[in-house]
Amino acid sequence: MRFVLASASPARLSVLRSAGIDPLVRVSGVDEDAVAAGLTDPTPPELVTALAAAKAEAVLPAVAAEAPDAVVVGCDSMLSAPDGEIVGKPGTPQAAAERWRKAAGRSGELLTGHAVVVLRGGEVVARTQGHLATTVRFSEPTEAELDAYIATGEPLHVAGGFTLEGFGGWFIEGVDGDPSSVLGISLPLTRKLLAEVGVSVVTLWGPPVAR
Repeated sequence: MRFVLASASPARLSVLRSAGIDPLVRVSGVDEDAVAAGLTDPTPPELVTALAAAKAEAVLPAVAAEAPDAVVVGCDSMLSAPDGEIVGKPGTPQAAAERWRKAAGRSGELLTGHAVVVLRGGEVVARTQGHLATTVRFSEPTEAELDAYIATGEPLHVAGGFTLEGFGGWFIEGVDGDPSSVLGISLPLTRKLLAEVGVSVVTLWGPPVAR
């Protein structure tokens, strides 16, 4: 059985490879705004979980033809900022700077939603989904440090405008909860969801892949 990651995130891929899984990567191309617009007043956990499910479902036809026996995992992450606003990827340097100035010296919750779909013989035989919240404690970068960080381009295209494993790690004081979820894919939550659909994660392991 193949493990399929329905995400273009290099961080998620790196986490899985370090943990013994070298997945097929199939990017969903889901219109996240359209998915969100189709929901009626979702809570933040409901939103990230729905987006994760949409991503997993979007790749099923291609995966069924290519790897008829597979487990497909979709993921989504958003930050519940210290002021209570739910934010995704900043997209622009201005938005990234504004978010960091609001978050500096405070804590926010990184919400991660996962969806798992099992294919056997090209047919869906099981589905499950779940979410996890992890507290992230932000440092207080100087204006010069913040300008330099934003100039790297890294925070523009990641949930909440920060990373733990990249340049952003210099400005994170700590994490309370599952650190892998902050990287984009929670290993404990994924293991739990796989177990719910009758798949033991250890059966998917190979040797760790060098990064």
